[in-house]
Amino acid sequence: MEEWGSNLITTIVVIFTTIIILILVQLLARKLNRYLESVEGVQKARRQQTITFLQVVTWIISVTVICIGLLMILSEFGVDIAPLLASAGIAGLALSLGAQTLIKDFIGGFLILLENQYSVGDDIQLDTLTGQVERITLRATYVRDFRGFQYIIPNGEVRIVANLNRDWSQILVDVNIAYEEDLNHVTSVMKQAADDFVNNPDYHSEMIGEPKVIGPIVSGEWALTMRVMVKARPERRNEITRELHKFILQAVKSAGISQPYPRQESLVIAKD
Repeated sequence: MEEWGSNLITTIVVIFTTIIILILVQLLARKLNRYLESVEGVQKARRQQTITFLQVVTWIISVTVICIGLLMILSEFGVDIAPLLASAGIAGLALSLGAQTLIKDFIGGFLILLENQYSVGDDIQLDTLTGQVERITLRATYVRDFRGFQYIIPNGEVRIVANLNRDWSQILVDVNIAYEEDLNHVTSVMKQAADDFVNNPDYHSEMIGEPKVIGPIVSGEWALTMRVMVKARPERRNEITRELHKFILQAVKSAGISQPYPRQESLVIAKD
């Protein structure tokens, strides 16, 4: 009876110690995370890579601490953990032979972190899915799209990924104009509007280089398509695209340039 009481006390101590260690690990991870976000003079890509790596290390340490705690509790109650560990090794080998997909996910996750393909906070595109990376583990990447849906993508399934937050983004704005318009005049109006937008104090610090007007890039059945291209920092990519589009459309409208659109007209036949 005394032995059981002693074992119970030891078990409680082990559980309490494990919980304390887990809390300390989480607190330390949060403190390091805040420090990394506040430190200056570090490239954003490098900062995000470090934060992502910190999250993965925190997860690995937490799982290891829990496993050690469980083994200590089993050992305290007289369970010989040596055969258990040996069996776990054999079972792990057998499991690895039948869990090649899981191993592929872990290898993929390791390569994503090692090569810094993307980090927590990056906007990425995977096939038809576009969203922000919320979390990365060795097994999967957690992405939330603009509708608020969270997708869990196994890292082994990541083949071609587009990182929308690296270095710069290409802003593209397409405008349809009528065939009857003077293309030189249209190009001049759109170029002047794009230059004015780039020099706007609200967006000037976000822009990289001079805007270009190219076109027509498409000759449709009812309109020609002109395009404005300018490089910008990726953080405000969507906002800048919307504002530049509105700015160009307003300039085209103010210049009296016709912007056709497809429409259907009904023919009414009068009866005698």
